[in-house]
Amino acid sequence: MSRPLIGITAYFEAARWSDWVREAVLSPPSYAKAVARAGGAPVVLPPIGPHAIDDYVRGLRGVVLAGGVELAAAAYNGEQDARVHEPQEHRDRFELALARAAIRADVPILAIARGMHVLNVAQGGTLIPWLPEVLDSDRHAEPGVPHTIQVSVSTKLGKAVGDLVEVTAPHHQSVRRLGSGLLAVAWAEDQIVEGIELQGHRFGVGVQWHPERGDDNRLFDAFIEAAR
Repeated sequence: MSRPLIGITAYFEAARWSDWVREAVLSPPSYAKAVARAGGAPVVLPPIGPHAIDDYVRGLRGVVLAGGVELAAAAYNGEQDARVHEPQEHRDRFELALARAAIRADVPILAIARGMHVLNVAQGGTLIPWLPEVLDSDRHAEPGVPHTIQVSVSTKLGKAVGDLVEVTAPHHQSVRRLGSGLLAVAWAEDQIVEGIELQGHRFGVGVQWHPERGDDNRLFDAFIEAAR
């Protein structure tokens, strides 16, 4: 059986080779490895602008909207918080357009961390720009501190990972208003949304955590199965 071609979004960042420092297309290898373990053929997508997006969507069998820096608040008509990392607006524009094109074409989407926010904003949703201020706590931003997520078992996400999953998912932003056609399907103990699904789509799942970083590949397995 041939492996479905899976696009993974990436950064433009400075990188070093010996004494050379040049802008490069960068993607953590954990995404490609998780796709490959599940039976997909990973391809890294540079955020080069919207002109190639229709060709990407026609050629790909699935899209991973990968993690990274927070979206610019302008993407959802919000006010930029000075505490948020400098946004990469070229990447925002590319990924929002890619998400919308994949939704229109019913191409499976797995949206991870920042990618979940992209999926939500692509459908007209909004974000909490600085979650610690809303909660009066940094508990969602603490690196390396696991917490338990409750998942709706009747959903694609629940069928893949079960009703309870322990994750490590430091983040400063979160879903505020859900976008059109999206449902919340996973929550932290304080009811912050940690998983969303696009209704009526073959596979449109977003999670706040990073399933590519651990040994549990079940979510990628379900994603690649939908892409076949």
